[in-house]
Amino acid sequence: MYKLKTKRAAAKRFKATGSGKIRRNQAFMRHILTKKSSKRKSQLKNPALVAAVDVPNVKRMIPYA
Repeated sequence: MYKLKTKRAAAKRFKATGSGKIRRNQAFMRHILTKKSSKRKSQLKNPALVAAVDVPNVKRMIPYA
């Protein structure tokens, strides 16, 4: 079988954890930060897991992760 190509945009946005779950960065941290509380901003810095319903699509985009 031929080699599958990785979607480069997805490879830059998602990483696999050791247990095989897919990690993503959170949105809402680029601009308009003055009105957001410190607690909210510090929580947004931490990566989150991709929702279970989206995992098959993301795994298809990054087959070797």
